Amino acid sequence: MRRRDFIISLAGGMGGWPSALRAQQKAMPVVGYLGAGSAPSSPSQPPSPSQPPSPSQPPSPNQPLLAAFRQGLSETGYVEEQNLAIEYRWAEGHYDRLPASAADLVARKVDVIAASTTPSALAAKDATTTIPIVFSVADPIESGLVASLARPGANLTGISLLTAELMPKRLELLSELVPHARVIVLLVNPSSATAERTIRDVQEAARAKGVQLSILKASTESEIDAAFATLAQQQAGALVVSPDPFFLSRREQLVALATRHAVPAIYEWREFAAAGGLISYGTSLTGIFRQFGIYTGKILKGAKPADLPVQQPTTFELVVNLKTAKALGLTVPPSILARADEVIE
Repeated sequence: MRRRDFIISLAGGMGGWPSALRAQQKAMPVVGYLGAGSAPSSPSQPPSPSQPPSPSQPPSPNQPLLAAFRQGLSETGYVEEQNLAIEYRWAEGHYDRLPASAADLVARKVDVIAASTTPSALAAKDATTTIPIVFSVADPIESGLVASLARPGANLTGISLLTAELMPKRLELLSELVPHARVIVLLVNPSSATAERTIRDVQEAARAKGVQLSILKASTESEIDAAFATLAQQQAGALVVSPDPFFLSRREQLVALATRHAVPAIYEWREFAAAGGLISYGTSLTGIFRQFGIYTGKILKGAKPADLPVQQPTTFELVVNLKTAKALGLTVPPSILARADEVIE
């Protein structure tokens, strides 16, 4: 072969190297994030914690949760848009949209589905038996997601929020704060997988306390308004708002209605108390979502869901809003203040 022909041949062969190398390199992993609530901004570009929304646009409750989720991912070595892509799907509170969104993520062959609520996890479970699913849910056993916390099996694992288990405690705290309340209302979302258990547990706790319990249901914004109108007609002395992703997304509406009707209310998450709610008791949502991100990262690194036991929170926070208590004419007992992890003044 002549020298000139050899150089041309060599150059031609080298020209194919970059494409060959690209073909050998592993594509950036993709997480399919399946949320039941509303997108904080563009689904493809969640807001950065360092760039809060403008004052004219109230922050979405999903913003700090997504920040915590991404923090958990970063602790396992994954940073969105650097070595990880996230496909976001939001149901905007319409749980019936979740199956189609889950099917879409499966069709896109994401590496793992991060299901942030019980309805999301159930939709993901129905959509695939092969793609790993990491969930953050109220009760994975009662919801039928796993058979055992220690040995979840199959392609699912994640975090249990212990929401239903704490409902009797919330009724007890509310009764301690408003001892004169003889009629207490429980607000539930009938679409929730744990609605029936929540009703049953709170009914038992109410009987033990000797108070009358009224059940009101709401799964839309207008039904929340109607529930509070009924609550006023019943002259209820206090309100227990059951944990639910939809209620979390409507926290401003719920707190505003409780204020307007001057009804003392207890919620699960501190986000309600921070928004002006009277009192909250439950797990730290940001802590839960950080662990949610860590588990997702572990799956991306090769861990199998069946080998990762479902995690449960071990700490709970009691938050009291003294400003709201004063507006309601309530004196918070020293016994509650002494136990409070945070007092908002």
